[in-house]
Amino acid sequence: MASQNPFNKILKTLQKPGDGGEFGKYYSLPALNDSRIDALPYSIRILLESAIRNCDEFQVKANDVEKIIDWKNTSPKLVEIPFKPARVLLQDFTGVPAVVDLACMRDAMNRLGGDSNKINPLVPVDLVIDHSVQVDVARSENAVQANMELEFQRNNERFGFLKWGSNAFDNMLVVPPGSGIVHQVNLEYLGRVVFNTNGVLYPDSVVGTDSHTTMIDGLGVAGWGVGGIEAEAAMLGQPMSMVLPGVVGFKLSGKLRSGVTATDLVLTVTQILRKHGVVGKFVEFYGQGMSELPLADRATIANMSPEYGATMGFFPVDHVTLQYLKLTGRSDETVSMIESYLRANKMFVDYSEPQVERDYSSYLELNLEDVEPCVSGPKRPHDRVTLKEMKADWHACLDNKVGFKGFAVKKEAQTKAAEFKFRETPAKLRHGDVVIAAITSCTNTSNPSVMLGAALVAKKACDLGLEVKPWIKTSLAPGSGVVTKYLQRSGLQKYLNQLGFNIVGYGCTTCIGNSGDIDEAVASAITENDIVAAAVLSGNRNFEGRVHPLTRANYLASPPLVVAYALAGTVDIDFDTEPIGITKDGKQIFFRDIWPSSEEIADVVQSSVLPDMFRETYNAITKGNPMWNGLSVPSGNLYAWDSTSTYIHEPPYFKDMSMSPPGPHGVKDAYCLLNFGDSITTDHISPAGSIHKDSPAARYLTERGVDRRDFNSYGSRRGNDEVMARGTFANIRIVNKFLNGEVGPKTIHVPSGEKLSVFDAATKYKSEGHGMIILAGAEYGSGSSRDWAAKGPMLLGVKAVIAKSFERIHRSNLVGMGIIPLCFKTGEDAETLGLTGHERYTIDLPSNVNEIRPGQDITVVTDNGKKFSSTLRFDTEVELAYFSHGGILQYAIRNLINAKH
Repeated sequence: MASQNPFNKILKTLQKPGDGGEFGKYYSLPALNDSRIDALPYSIRILLESAIRNCDEFQVKANDVEKIIDWKNTSPKLVEIPFKPARVLLQDFTGVPAVVDLACMRDAMNRLGGDSNKINPLVPVDLVIDHSVQVDVARSENAVQANMELEFQRNNERFGFLKWGSNAFDNMLVVPPGSGIVHQVNLEYLGRVVFNTNGVLYPDSVVGTDSHTTMIDGLGVAGWGVGGIEAEAAMLGQPMSMVLPGVVGFKLSGKLRSGVTATDLVLTVTQILRKHGVVGKFVEFYGQGMSELPLADRATIANMSPEYGATMGFFPVDHVTLQYLKLTGRSDETVSMIESYLRANKMFVDYSEPQVERDYSSYLELNLEDVEPCVSGPKRPHDRVTLKEMKADWHACLDNKVGFKGFAVKKEAQTKAAEFKFRETPAKLRHGDVVIAAITSCTNTSNPSVMLGAALVAKKACDLGLEVKPWIKTSLAPGSGVVTKYLQRSGLQKYLNQLGFNIVGYGCTTCIGNSGDIDEAVASAITENDIVAAAVLSGNRNFEGRVHPLTRANYLASPPLVVAYALAGTVDIDFDTEPIGITKDGKQIFFRDIWPSSEEIADVVQSSVLPDMFRETYNAITKGNPMWNGLSVPSGNLYAWDSTSTYIHEPPYFKDMSMSPPGPHGVKDAYCLLNFGDSITTDHISPAGSIHKDSPAARYLTERGVDRRDFNSYGSRRGNDEVMARGTFANIRIVNKFLNGEVGPKTIHVPSGEKLSVFDAATKYKSEGHGMIILAGAEYGSGSSRDWAAKGPMLLGVKAVIAKSFERIHRSNLVGMGIIPLCFKTGEDAETLGLTGHERYTIDLPSNVNEIRPGQDITVVTDNGKKFSSTLRFDTEVELAYFSHGGILQYAIRNLINAKH
């Protein structure tokens, strides 16, 4: 078990500048006197400090610290290390199940005679309600209020539950809906950079339940996206297991040319890194070009780490970071503490001093002067197209066979125009015509230079008499209220309004598919004439079907280019040679006539973006808004569960739980619920998307009086385990060997031979008193980490999964939910062993936890006489402890009850 930290001997005191006393204590990396640390990438030093500070010789061991110090030699070997982040970031979809679990833990603690008020997050949790803004109303001065009212109608129960959580739990901040996008709020307000907790200083680090948590890396805070179970484990003070990553050093030199935007830079960087291959790695930026790269530009690059495949795109703290902290309203004393600590602990980059060469796994370089204006599309974020090549590329896409860069439109059909009437006015629609133009997404709306650049384009266009076609759905969704303040101060918002870019709300919109409906006449013209219509958005993802079902071509572009393409009305244009529009008196206006210089933009940024705006905006956040404040919620520390609710339901995780851990337990005479081949992903397992009308989840909702039009999505009902259990393995494209080639969410109930939905079969097995296992091939659980991909099978009654191999995080999640992961021996699988899935399976585990060791061989026996050896995939002593307690949540409760204080 845990013991005293062996590194307490390097605790030092950090003095304030002058004779101002002390900031606090810190674990000093220089005090280790190890020259290897000087060559470590800055991102790895954050992992090192965390391991040192949290070393207890149980969850984190001195040997883990040595692995990190010896990163140059250990990272190529893919060694695993534990990591404890400083805080956790949630948004509402993932926040609801996390708060549900905390509320259940309180109930369990109360039943067991413990102090239920002990159940609180052990690290700070920041929960931002942001994934709710549907662009139902656009091109209206009242769009914000109208869209907000609709969202509160749809999500009243979820919002109320989260509001209860914000009052009931310590160490949890809930940012109300309408405040902004989680990642922009994190950058401008929540990011600490350095914590000072109980007199101990340490670097801010964060895991979040959204892949674009990486945006905070632009602020020098190590952060990345994880699944819900990892986030909940971190909330409860448990370490995450991670592979010690390689680090790609990306050297920047030079300066962006005038007129080139941060979006152009990030699309270029994304293409370079996708080509290089950075999956599972950190990318760390360095070089003299960093001193010319504003913090907002860094955040734009860091935000798109998921699109180039890296775990992080990290920018170490330097003088640019400190300037941004002051700009965004952080106090002088806080900034002084941050700088003093990071300098003392060799985590600050000072480009005025000679640079020590750091070791990287591989190296890349980019001269910023080489970046050209560009967009990406039409279907993937890394398919970059320079503006000068855009027209030719578009025509190639029309010609090409259907694929990432092709639509296979016949030559004779490429020039056709679909005629329709828009509000009684005759209109035409051609291939490539823009029907959605959205300034959206945390990627760009956090960047004043591109937002004010878009406003300057609008002003120049309005001054020249240009207009946007009325059927183009234009919208502006800032990531925080600060954007509104500086757009108003600059006097430029009125020009965006004039072109139809009214503010529709503060949150994720078009970028995640919340684009709302387009006009019926436009929709009919597209579908009836098979038009390849276009959307242009300042987002980070443009996969086909994501932005809107009717926009087959979707281009990522900077906010100024979104305005430009809205004015042009088409992506089929050469901005160098063709006019972007024609004034009422017949004058041709070109792209160059409306495009601002970098100097023009910098002047407006300098005069319009002020620290007080950030202070005022974020002071107001803590006060909420009228609709949020008007939500009536119970005041008790124990949640009053409503048995009739179809959104929030108490899951049975702690039913019949006692103070004594159940200990290790095997499986006896279990049936096989599902028999899979290779590459079953978390998308196959986890409930996602809309609820099919013939599904068990639909049946459950209908039985409770929910009308089909109000089913909503699985994502919106993640707080109801009954819905989510019914949606587990409900993917319509899942392939189960029991069905002999038939695709879909069915299986065979072996004793009766009935073909049933997976949920119904599992329910039947449970009612008969039978346990269940799953047979699988290689890479079981690959894809994005999803908490319900482990919670769902546990609720169905699955006791073990026997696979050729597991995705690393999903295997850990199964253990966290009390499911046994076993691997076939190399060269073996269900087929080579002659297993059909119709057998009954017995897995014997020693009942004494001390007789089990990570990775030991376990024999599996079937009822027809077959016997085979498998590898038990409990990989650490900590995982063994979780399993012995029945799961990670049960482990946490008993630990808190047994704690002496």
